[in-house]
Amino acid sequence: MQTIFNTIKTIALKIDHAIKTEDLGYSSTENASGEEQLKLDVKSDYIVEQAFMDVSLVKALVSEEKEEVLPINEHGVYTVCYDPLDGSSLADVNLSVGSIFGIYEGEPKGENLVASAYVVYGPRIELVTASKKGKPLHYRAQGEEFNLIGEVSLGQKGKLNAPGGTQQNWSAAHKKFIDSLFAEGYRLRYSGGMVPDLHQILLKGGGLFSYPGTSDKPEGKLRQLFEVMPFAFIYEQAGGQAIDNNGTRLLELVPKHLHDTSPCFFGSNYEIEALKKTYGAKA
Repeated sequence: MQTIFNTIKTIALKIDHAIKTEDLGYSSTENASGEEQLKLDVKSDYIVEQAFMDVSLVKALVSEEKEEVLPINEHGVYTVCYDPLDGSSLADVNLSVGSIFGIYEGEPKGENLVASAYVVYGPRIELVTASKKGKPLHYRAQGEEFNLIGEVSLGQKGKLNAPGGTQQNWSAAHKKFIDSLFAEGYRLRYSGGMVPDLHQILLKGGGLFSYPGTSDKPEGKLRQLFEVMPFAFIYEQAGGQAIDNNGTRLLELVPKHLHDTSPCFFGSNYEIEALKKTYGAKA
């Protein structure tokens, strides 16, 4: 697994360079979800693909930017599902963006996720990795090296509230719950980038990131294999929880299609338990 994590470190440095030097405009293509691609999306996807081509442990790649599975090593063990540049539309206004990786052994589904990682491209490059052994590990790049900062743990209760989705499309129950957190003194921290917002909650010790089903997107917006499950794995390893609107662990989801989405909620235990009551979900 360390070979895969080391490959992600190499990828991070190359994508960071691309963010700082490449054209930020739109390409003439769309991704697998029908969204117009930025040239930076295409470049980042190419960087990831090329980096993993010679990693013998990796059997196949599944990118948010591509419709189909890309086989690369017949005798490989792992399938890497990734979002090469999550929040890429924020790059042209110089906000933080990120890359997300889920490493699956066997069929890509929650129960087969054995490790995950994400990179934040901000004022500094930061990396968080997680496997089934121990807490997630937090690294910061200094030059060409990634130095270990320490383990990441969530407290039982946090102070940050990052509510996603257009508010006019929220259900009344969800709006009431979000308002109740603010009434308790939670602070709004929402940039529109999944990676930096979830990273902030992790490093600040807790809170809630929510992206519910909405009237325009009842099945949510965020993709299970590339975004939802990798972060669910990290949050659980850090001592928190990650569920959907039914109270089901996100890691119990089984996508029917590679690009399936899901309502998703990530947080420390206090916020998730309160959320379950609001949604009438089973504990």
